[in-house]
Parts: sequence; structure tokens; C-alpha cells
Amino acid sequence: MTMEIGMCTFAEVGTDPVTGQVTTAAQRLRDVMAEVSLVEQVGLDVYAIGEHHRPDFAVSAPAVVLAAAAERTSRIRLTSAVTVLSSDDPVRVFQEFATLDLISSGRAEIMAGRGSFTESFPLFGLSLNDYDELFAEKLDLLLTLRDNERVTWSGRHRAALDDLAVYPRPFQASLPIWLAVGGTPQSVVRAATLGLPLSLAIIGGAPERFVSLIDLYRDTARRVGRDPAALPVGINSHTYIADTSQRARDEFFPGYAAAMTRIGRERGWPPTTRGQFEVLCSPRGALLVGSPQEVIDKILFEHELFAHQRFLAQLTVGTMAHAKTMHAIELLGTVVAPAVRQALGPGLSSPRQARGRL
Repeated sequence: MTMEIGMCTFAEVGTDPVTGQVTTAAQRLRDVMAEVSLVEQVGLDVYAIGEHHRPDFAVSAPAVVLAAAAERTSRIRLTSAVTVLSSDDPVRVFQEFATLDLISSGRAEIMAGRGSFTESFPLFGLSLNDYDELFAEKLDLLLTLRDNERVTWSGRHRAALDDLAVYPRPFQASLPIWLAVGGTPQSVVRAATLGLPLSLAIIGGAPERFVSLIDLYRDTARRVGRDPAALPVGINSHTYIADTSQRARDEFFPGYAAAMTRIGRERGWPPTTRGQFEVLCSPRGALLVGSPQEVIDKILFEHELFAHQRFLAQLTVGTMAHAKTMHAIELLGTVVAPAVRQALGPGLSSPRQARGRL
């Protein structure tokens, strides 16, 4: 079975805890353009960009950044990770990504999710009391827009559409929409019921504890009459690769700990310690941080668990020197990805083939 392998970034900005150097939003976006060019150059398959509305991240409009990336690439898939659909207008989301799809000649995707932060809700005048209903309603509209040129639709949180056409239409016959989840069974069931590819973020704990969610996804698909083989699964994980295991951990930990401690402080979590980090880096931990061989082994171990068709490495968690990130991308593309592909071998159910059956 083939696997697409790519990179995800949240485009972090701020102060490098090691060097004290400050990365501005302007500089970080220039770095992102260099990253995406290298991702294609070293043979990776996907570049994904998150959406945030906070001072520690540079991207609030992923479609805009991905459009710039489209002009620097010709082959790789370009996707959000995630589009915070609950606080956006599905008509504009569809138009933006249809435009991206035209610019990129059919390489755009949407990864829709509820997001792990809430700043966008008050920013756009929405109530967190409607958190679940907003997402369900807006996802329904987005899928309706994807599947129909003219739309009649009504809901509680947006003005109705009465036989209105939405343009432009994308380059692809059906714009791929993945559903991003973090571990909620109801979200997994929703993805399977709607026939949407599933993207699962594993950022803590042991990967084995997520097997039941993937089983639930595929079992639900069968129960509602869908073929699980036609529904790709993607795994997103915090990842960092250096020439040696010790170097990878030493380089990644300061920025990772600073970012996770800062976010944890907002949520009442204790500071991230080196001991906790080392446990997460162990062979059965959630972090893919180490030498190329360690990361290869962990990707293959997780493939035994999930039989997934896509792996996205979130190579930037916290601020660190751009040159180190670029070296990690190079190792991911030139060492890790070829070894994983060779180990898995060619298959009859690649994500691209599966998308064609959706």
C-alpha cells in the first residue's frame, strides 16, 4: 500500500528560546515559501498550513499562502491543516479553495476542522455555545457547494441560499475535503457517515490508543454502505529529524517545550518537562523525533496500527532556526520517505486512486 508523505506547519512566530532571535510574521512567511519549494524538490507529496488567529502564528488565511505556494510548485498537494470551518463562511471557503485549485491545476484540498483554539469565534461574532452546531451546519453547506453548482440551502447560522450559483468551480471534478479530528468518536462517525477522508492528529499519549477510532471509522463506513478502502486515512504528528537521535531531541525540545508550556498555561496544564518529552520520543510515544531511522521505524509501526494512506509531519512546533527545519525537510524527503515507500511497496489503493472513487 502506497503512502503520501508530507509536511505540515502552523508558521510559528516569536523568539527562539535558544538564540533569542525574533522571527516576525513577514520573515516566517518568506521561510514558508522556502520550505514549500524544498518539500517539492526532495520528493515529498503534500504541504499543509494551519489557520490561527493568534500572535504566535503567522497564517490566518491559509488559502492565500497556499496560492503563493502553488506558484512555486508544480506537483505537490496543497491543503489547509485545518480550515476552522465553524467560524468561517463556507461559501467563501469554497470560493477561495476553488480559486487555489485553478491556480494550482488541481492540487488543492481542504482539511476542515473545528480547530483547537477559540479566538476566531469572538473575532467573527460567533458564540462558543453554538460550537458543535456551527460546525455541523457549515460542513453540510460546504459539501453541498462542492457537489452542486447551483444551491438551495437553509440553516440557523447563515442566510439561506435560494437556487444561487457559486463560482468559480474548481479544476478538479470534486474538490477533496478531509475531516480533521483530534480524538472525538462523534467526529470520526461523522466523517465515515459523510464519506470523507479522515485526518487524525496524534500529539500525545501512545499511538495504540487511537486504533479504536480508526476501527470505528472503518466499521461505520461499512455499516452505512461505504467502502472503507475508498476512504483514505491520514495521520498528523509532531516530527523532527536530525542526523542523530540526541541532536534531534536537543534541537527540538526548547522550542517545543516553550510552545506547549505557553499553550498549556492557557488551559491549566503544567509546564512541559524534559522527562515528559523523552517519554513521548520513545518508540511507543506520540512524537516522531529522532534520527532518520527512528522516524522511519515509527512511521512503519504506526502504519501497522492504522494502515493509513497519508502521513504529515508537523516539523515546526515552536520557534527554531530555519536552517534546522530545512535540514529536517531534506532528511524527511531524501532518507525517510524513500525508505518508508520501499518498505510498504506499491499498492492498489493509493490516496489518489481513492479520491477518484469518492
